[in-house]
Amino acid sequence: MKNIIHTQNAPAAIGPYSQAVEANGMLFISGQVAISPETGKVVTGGITEQTEQVMKNIDAILKEAGYGFRDVIKSTCLLSDMGNFAAMNAVYGKYYPENPPARAAFAVKELPLGVLVEIETIAVK
Repeated sequence: MKNIIHTQNAPAAIGPYSQAVEANGMLFISGQVAISPETGKVVTGGITEQTEQVMKNIDAILKEAGYGFRDVIKSTCLLSDMGNFAAMNAVYGKYYPENPPARAAFAVKELPLGVLVEIETIAVK
């Protein structure tokens, strides 16, 4: 059985999907972009500010479901430009100071709303 996770502390889905779905002790968080849940708009700034907002959104969803960054086992990072990889990685790494999850990072042609980064996450209890 699956449990749909939703929190007001992360942006609402901008399509027919859930913020996250939990099933059998696993949490699958949909790709998060740099939308502020307070304003519903993409945060201003560059890759550093956008990555920080993405990680805050992931944190809010993890907490709503009773998980934390320590439970994350896999992330997929999508970047609009691999030139932003180092700056994204610097912010991302602050959230995983020890035992970071497995991860893939890809450059894609474009991302929703013209954002610079999107990150999806899988966590396990």
